[in-house]
Amino acid sequence: MPVESGSSAAAARQAKQKRKSHSLSIRRTNSTEQERSGLQRDMLEGQQDSKLPLSLRTNLLDLFSQIEKEFENLYIENLELRREMETLNERLSADGQTAEGADLAKGALKTKASHSTSQLSQKLKTTYKASTSKIVSSFKATTSRAVCQLVREYVGHRDGIWDLSVSRTQPVVLGTASADHSAMLWSIETGKCLLRYAGHQGSVNSIKFHPTEQMALTASGDQTAHIWRYMVQLPTPPPAADVTQTPSEDDVDSSDKDEADGEAEGPSDCPSLRVASTTLRSHQGVVIAADWLVGGKQAVTASWDRAANLYDVETSELVHSLTGHDQELTHCCTHPTQRLVVTSSRDTTFRLWDFRDPSIHSVNVFQGHTDTVTSAVFTAGDNVVSGSDDRTVKVWDLKNMRSPIATIRTDSAVNRVSVSVTQRIIALPHDNRQVRLFDMGGVRLARLPQSNRTGHRRMVCCSAWCEEDATGCNLFTCGFDRQAIGWSINVAALLQEK
Repeated sequence: MPVESGSSAAAARQAKQKRKSHSLSIRRTNSTEQERSGLQRDMLEGQQDSKLPLSLRTNLLDLFSQIEKEFENLYIENLELRREMETLNERLSADGQTAEGADLAKGALKTKASHSTSQLSQKLKTTYKASTSKIVSSFKATTSRAVCQLVREYVGHRDGIWDLSVSRTQPVVLGTASADHSAMLWSIETGKCLLRYAGHQGSVNSIKFHPTEQMALTASGDQTAHIWRYMVQLPTPPPAADVTQTPSEDDVDSSDKDEADGEAEGPSDCPSLRVASTTLRSHQGVVIAADWLVGGKQAVTASWDRAANLYDVETSELVHSLTGHDQELTHCCTHPTQRLVVTSSRDTTFRLWDFRDPSIHSVNVFQGHTDTVTSAVFTAGDNVVSGSDDRTVKVWDLKNMRSPIATIRTDSAVNRVSVSVTQRIIALPHDNRQVRLFDMGGVRLARLPQSNRTGHRRMVCCSAWCEEDATGCNLFTCGFDRQAIGWSINVAALLQEK
């Protein structure tokens, strides 16, 4: 049949081409081997001045010849594959399938062009948003610099500072608790260290001052809490420095300052205290926080052994062990006017313990977060503010704790928060070195200036408000850059701009 004869003729032509190409490759290989051997002899004769031994040169040339032969074989196979592809394309053209392939190619090009256009559009949108937010941030930076100013830095610890607080009795001093196993008392106005407490054998994780006496309560990694008395005399404050020139918070803050200044052994003229008045024992793990109950006759401690303990200060005896958390505790706080305690834990909950009725010790569990609750603190009114590693801060009403009355969402984990007693402003210290201020309704008020030259250079661990106007600073923060910072916040201007 004509079709069979045509197909047999095509097959005969293909077989003839294969034999021809094979014989051609054999002739090429033979001629190439002859040329290679001649070239090898020429190279050996022309390299008599080489430092290599003759046997080593011969082996190298032989290896290079084998490599060249392999490449040549690959090249010949590539030529044969190209011929087969051309033959297949001719058959496809004869069957009328080229048009479909062309349409497919056009469709692919159209899809690729559409994808590129969408990528370009997204890039333009992102660039526009970034530039717009930068303009808005520049206006906010001007506002922040006007109402939030860095006044003083307190430097002397040899390791990160976990906690800080301000005394509630005269003279008003700043207390810091550090991972260098010490706590320090500072003159707020001069930045001078007044006293160094070195009675702990582990990291000092928190410090709180007695409400009416010159006593401090510190919690430590040595599984104890210490109560120690102090007597300090404030130095004469220096002339006021000009703090109006504050660098922009948009300065590049990715690089860090040289930390050589943090390697010092601390203030050499600072007196030390090594003996505690009272030691509170009974925990089987790190004591992460401690606080005084209203009146100062009892103290509560929170530990990694998943319990909080209530002690009698005068006798140092354990009164109650508050158990129920499923994981390590992270913080504890007492109400300023009522016998209430709130404990935070890594189990994503915080618990409210009520000791107002001596015969009933009720407890309420609150599950408002999805990660570790780093702190929960009382306000002067009937609110609790909780912060978490889930990057949120929530405001709760003590009269109705079923759901928060405000939720603040941030871009970084939140550490130990504090609330101003008089102005009800929340200070949020973050893992990303930032400190932000919000009102109780969750409205952002300001971000403290932060750059290479101003602010913290490591994680900010804690914040504390000072209601004493005469000190020049009304907000303090500390972090793992081994320093505490005193800030002047113009609250009236802040609330007016809101």
